[in-house]
Formats: sequence, structure tokens, C-alpha cells
Amino acid sequence: MTVDSRLARVSVTRAFERPTVVVSRCLEFEPVRWDGQMISEPLVRELKQHVDFIPVCPEMEIGLGVPRKPVRIVDTGSGRRLIQLETELDLTEKMSDFARTFLSSLKDVDGFLLKSRSPSSGIKDVKIYPGPGKVAASGRGAGFFGGAVLEMFPTLAVEDEGRLKDFDIREAFLTRIFAHADLRRVIRSGRMKELVAFHARNKHLLMAYNQKEMRLLGRIVANTAKASFADAVSEYEEHFNLALARKPRKSSVINVLMHALGYFKDDLSPREKSDFLNLLGTYREGRLPLIALLTLIKSWALRYDISYILEQTMFQPFPEDLVSMRDSGKSVEG
Repeated sequence: MTVDSRLARVSVTRAFERPTVVVSRCLEFEPVRWDGQMISEPLVRELKQHVDFIPVCPEMEIGLGVPRKPVRIVDTGSGRRLIQLETELDLTEKMSDFARTFLSSLKDVDGFLLKSRSPSSGIKDVKIYPGPGKVAASGRGAGFFGGAVLEMFPTLAVEDEGRLKDFDIREAFLTRIFAHADLRRVIRSGRMKELVAFHARNKHLLMAYNQKEMRLLGRIVANTAKASFADAVSEYEEHFNLALARKPRKSSVINVLMHALGYFKDDLSPREKSDFLNLLGTYREGRLPLIALLTLIKSWALRYDISYILEQTMFQPFPEDLVSMRDSGKSVEG
């Protein structure tokens, strides 16, 4: 039986909160790129069913039209400037002011999905030029708007569509935005009981991502100091975001999966166990997305009615119709 057929067998889903995500407007929303084009992005199309998007095009917001002359980041020696070469317009202050005003106005946001390599919205791979003329780029960095996002929201999920071609990065991004949306629901509830339940169902997820933060979060939930709900949940949110801030190491994930396998040790056949261990090896080599293994474990939990596993967000971190194995998994970082 193929991994794809195993995924198709699992039909029981849990309810998900709708994350709020700021997205570059040129990604599947409107033709607002400098050349008048719109970027086709399958993930954004799929996410529209599950996510409340806030589309934004920083360059249009500061008064540039469509189509428009390209802009670039120029390192002047005394600082980086955002320059429109053909008009010689210096747009640095306009873009910085817009980014600060727009980002300060955001409420209850769960993540950002921005256009890669954009001098305004890029987050890490934007070309930096040593001058305004026809010269080669001298480095790379964040765009003016993208850089402001990273500065003002350092613990939220921030990615570009290029990096999300990598299924490890994509799965981590989806996991984070849906987990944070669920935590915001807990915050709105105002109930410590909801926070305790949230922590319990995210135990395996936190174990895979960051065990140090997991232990600290456990102490926050225990609340031996009798802090108010507002104080406790504020501290919890900070450290929960820190726990998920980096992709988990494959070794940590494999340890969690082996721990979960223990729940089925008396039920699975030797062949099933051997098959699972082989799939772990394929995942370790970067040739299989994590969600395939998580879904397989969930299918066993359904078969043997292991409610503890079914309640863990680790084994269904985002809606099933967002599961995709269309990419090779080759990293696009850097």
C-alpha cells in the first residue's frame, strides 16, 4: 500500500480555527507586480478555504502604480535606501513609514506569507546593490517591509512563497499558523482550563520542537504562583511562539514518532512495524514529508481507538486537504 493511499484512508478530522495571515497581494489576489502580473501560487489558492488573508502590496500603498518602474535596495555606505532607478525617487521614508503604520495596526495576526526577492516584501533573499548604476549585487538581505515584519513580529511564522516549495518548511509554517490561531481562541476564552487543555494536546508537538520550552510552558500552566489568567497566558504565548520558532530537528521528531509507536506495540504486525521504520529512514533522508508519517500514525490511532493520540495536534497539525507531497523536499533556504 502506498503512502498516498494511506493518506486517503484517514477521513476523521478535527476542527480548526481560521488563522489570520498577511499575504503579498500579488500572490493569487491581484495583478499588482511592477510588471502588471499576478503570481500563480497553489498554496495560497488552497489556503483561501481555511485562512483569513490580509492582502497588501507595500509599493502600491506608497503611491506607485501598475505597471511601474522597478525599485532596488542600494547600500549608500551610510545606510540602505529604496530607490526607483529610472525616476531617481528615494522611497525609503515612505516605505518605512507605511510599514510601521500598517504593522502597528494589525490585531490578532498569526503569520505572514510574503513575496520572495521583492525589494519591499522579501524576507532574506533580496539583492542589495552597492550603487544605483548598472552594477552587480553585492549582497542579500530583507526588503524594507519584510524586514520590518521580522523586527516587529520576531516570534510569528514569516515565510515567502519560494521557501514554501520545500515541504519541511511548508509543514512547519502551516503547523505554526494553525497552532497560533488555536492559542488565540484560548486567549479569547479567558479560562485557565482551556489553556491547560491546549497545553495537553500540544505535548507531542512541543516535545518535537523544543523540549526546554515545553518544560517551561508546563510550569506556566501549573501556575503555582497563582498568576492571573491574563498574565499566565501572555507568558505562555511568548514561550509557545519561541518553542515553534525553528523547524524541529529530524532526530527530535523521530524520537516523538518512536514514542507514539509504543502505543501500538501490541497491535501492529512485525511487517507494519518494519514498514514504519523504513519510512522513518526515508523521512530522515529528506525524501518523505513528515505529514505522511503523522497521518499513518493517526490512521492506527483510529483503527485501535487510541484517543490520546487522536487528541494530539502533532498528528493532525493542519487540515488534511492541505497535505501535499508534490515537491521533492529539496531545501530552498538561502
